[in-house]
Parts: sequence; C-alpha cells; structure tokens
Amino acid sequence: MKWLTWGGAAAALLVGGATVWGVGWRGFWLLLAFFVSASLLTRGGGRRNALQVVANGGIAAAAALLGAWPAFAGALAAAAADTWATEIGVRSATPPRLITSGAPVPRGASGGITALGTGGGVAGAAVMGALACVLGPHEPRLAGVVALAGVGGMLVDSLLGATVQGSFEHEPVQPTRGYAWLDNDAVNLAATLAGAGIAAVGWRLCC
Repeated sequence: MKWLTWGGAAAALLVGGATVWGVGWRGFWLLLAFFVSASLLTRGGGRRNALQVVANGGIAAAAALLGAWPAFAGALAAAAADTWATEIGVRSATPPRLITSGAPVPRGASGGITALGTGGGVAGAAVMGALACVLGPHEPRLAGVVALAGVGGMLVDSLLGATVQGSFEHEPVQPTRGYAWLDNDAVNLAATLAGAGIAAVGWRLCC
C-alpha cells in the first residue's frame, strides 16, 4: 500500500480487472508501466486515492472494455505525459509560465508549463506509444499515433488548467480563476478522454 490508499487499491483492482477483461494481459502490462513510472516519479510519497486512480485510468478501462486498443493506449499515454511533465517539470531551474499567455506563475500552478516538463511529457507519451506497439499490433504507426495522442492530452490538461480549472489562493471559498467544481481529477479525466479520442481518430485515419 506504499503508492495507494485502500480506496485507491480497490479502484486500481477494478481498473485492472476491466483492462484484462477487455484487452487481455497485454493491457495489464501497459497499465502497469504507467502506474509504476508515475509512482516512481511522484515526489513526496503521496498515495493515490480512488478518485485519482479513476481520473487517470477510468477512460482507459472503458476503452479496454470496448476492445479499443488505440483508445486504451492513448488514454494511458495522456495520463503518463501529464504525470511525467508535472513531476519532471518541478525540477526545472526556470519558473513555469502559463500556457495561454506566457505569464510567469508559481511552481505547481495549474496551466503552468516549463520546457523541461514539456520534454518530460513528450518522453512519457513516446514510451507509452512504443510499449503500445510492442504489446499490441506490431505496427510502427501505432507508436506515433499513441505518442501524439499522449501529447495532445497533456496539452488539453494544461489548457483546461489555465482557463477553467478552479484555482484558489487561500481558503477554497471563491476561486480566483475557473470553476470551483472543476478540480484536478476532473481535468485529468478530460485529458485522458482527449488522449483516447485523438488516438482512436488518428488510428482510423492512418490505418
């Protein structure tokens, strides 16, 4: 239980079970690659709860149940890209800037990006794309489609974080930006949905 709360573990079992049921053990290994890499990169030793697990893996599990491997892999690539970008970006020597305006923002602020973090996110998406190709259809174009879907999902996450995600300076009473109900988990869910959609459409168009 080092990386998950009890609720998070239960949610992970459901996501993993749906994945294996839908796309078999190849999906489990791709899911495991995301989970282990994200957990190893996460600083501070925080454990993921059920909402966080569903926000990052729920869309992938739904795609798996539909038997849609590209969408499944694209959702996980988006989750990986966002996590890698966040966790690698905090190590950047330069402060983050808002993706929409370029204005400097505090570290950890929603919608803030750095060159180092963006590069890390692209790397995470590329790794998931390569694994999706190895574990699934051995088609090199799939790796590119999934990687692009991951990067697209990461950018959606940052754009939503900069515009509509609730941002609070002190007590969470009135947001200084965005909507109070749109938290980080909701944005992560939207980003993985975008990743799944981009991968599904991209795979259909190119293959």
